[in-house]
Amino acid sequence: MIEFIVCQTCSTRQRRQQNLFTATDNPAEGTAAAVGRRCCRQKQGEEPLNAWTRRKLPAFAYATSKTMGEGSRQEPCLHGWEYSRDVYRSTIVTEWNLVCDNDWKGPLSTSLFFVGVLLGSFLSGQLSDKFGRKNVLFATLAMQTGFSFVQVFSTSWEMFSVFFVLVGMGQISNYVAAFVLGTEILGKSIRVLFCTLGVCIFYAFGYMLLPLFAYFIRDWRMLLLALTLPGLLCIPLWWVIPESPRWLISQGRFQEAEDIIRKAAKTNGITAPDVILDPSELQDLNSQKQQTYTILDLMKTRNILTITIMSVILWMIISVGYFGLSLDTPNLHGDVYVNCFLSAVIEVPAYVISWLLLRNLPRRYSMAAALFLGGCVLLFIQLVPSHIRALSILLVMLGKFGITSAFSMVYVYTAELYPTVVRNMGVGASSMASRLGSILSPYFVYLGAYDRFLPYILMGSLTVLSGILTLFLPESYGMPLPDTIEQMLLVKGLEYRPASSSTRASKEEEENPEICKSTAF
Repeated sequence: MIEFIVCQTCSTRQRRQQNLFTATDNPAEGTAAAVGRRCCRQKQGEEPLNAWTRRKLPAFAYATSKTMGEGSRQEPCLHGWEYSRDVYRSTIVTEWNLVCDNDWKGPLSTSLFFVGVLLGSFLSGQLSDKFGRKNVLFATLAMQTGFSFVQVFSTSWEMFSVFFVLVGMGQISNYVAAFVLGTEILGKSIRVLFCTLGVCIFYAFGYMLLPLFAYFIRDWRMLLLALTLPGLLCIPLWWVIPESPRWLISQGRFQEAEDIIRKAAKTNGITAPDVILDPSELQDLNSQKQQTYTILDLMKTRNILTITIMSVILWMIISVGYFGLSLDTPNLHGDVYVNCFLSAVIEVPAYVISWLLLRNLPRRYSMAAALFLGGCVLLFIQLVPSHIRALSILLVMLGKFGITSAFSMVYVYTAELYPTVVRNMGVGASSMASRLGSILSPYFVYLGAYDRFLPYILMGSLTVLSGILTLFLPESYGMPLPDTIEQMLLVKGLEYRPASSSTRASKEEEENPEICKSTAF
């Protein structure tokens, strides 16, 4: 919302005296967009005041007008610009005049944020595997909050953009660390609830609050400050959230892991057994600890390499669809705030459905079904008559529903495929690929300037193809979380075989010994 593009015109003494400027369109919401490069143009035989024009194109699709006569000539805006204040009192566009020759800086700001997210996705996995999930979680949370606060006082676009990169790095790093931490300290059934409803529902609530905040706070600095201060509420959580026992065990810190488990048992009024971790297992894990793991271990064998490549492609395509549909919201008919709110609301049932599917059905079949739904309805949009706008909006929301469901499930699926020693690295690498998709997504929307249905055709086709790709991944449903790469290599799954009740019970017992079944974690 802080990069909202507003209608602008050149400011002149004559224009101010005649008060001729009126706002006619509000082309974008929530993200940066390119605007026309030809700001001032004087046609031959016309007065300058009658020559200033703007063409309205979809958001992210403003381009140089090609309809002006060859005899036209450009004039610089010698006295600055006047902006419409109907939607916002100020944005970074109006603050630093990111129009005309500087219009490329608007979308670049968004790209730089996602560059920071990309870097954070890559670094967070290795940092968390080395320094611990909890330490990285709170360090990067402080990084995001601190730099976002400093960003409020930016004095130039360059300063704003540099801090935007750092904010992006902190944002994705604490998100990935928190996700992996929750995955590792929770049991199988609660883990699915956390990864779907726990994380995603609150994300959707935050998404719904964004247009509400932006509606009442029309100044970009105050809006950014209002979105930054809630980060301070996370400080007391340092004394509540424990470190991951699985990570502590992988580092050979067995006593600390046992203390956390015993504390959880005490919290639930359960007496812990004298021996929680078998000594022979500790010896094996201790030898495992001596080995250092890097990003290259995600390509160590043909099996893990295949899973990594497929996960990267899957995350990238899903991200293109998710962010592409989110960024395309301003192009839908109706109020921009309402459309943004609806785009957030549709995510809630998507997360609930994904949670139910993950609890009862195989992962790859559930995710493939969601991707097929999202992709097919996007392909169908081109067949809807132009005058039936409600149906087009409904199909867009159904497409967002399917892709959002898949986005929710892919986190759980990926975390279950990788072993503890490289799990954070695997999720981080996949998330990094997702950020590449998010960087590309505005350009998918931009293609709507040439053909309104082209973005939906491309996103729909890629989404259907990703659904087919999902069917070739190993199945993790009913399987215990692997702790080592050797255990991961045993996972095979080009076809799903339902486990018997006795087998599944033994697997549950293997993953959650009696003490873990009854603890708070």
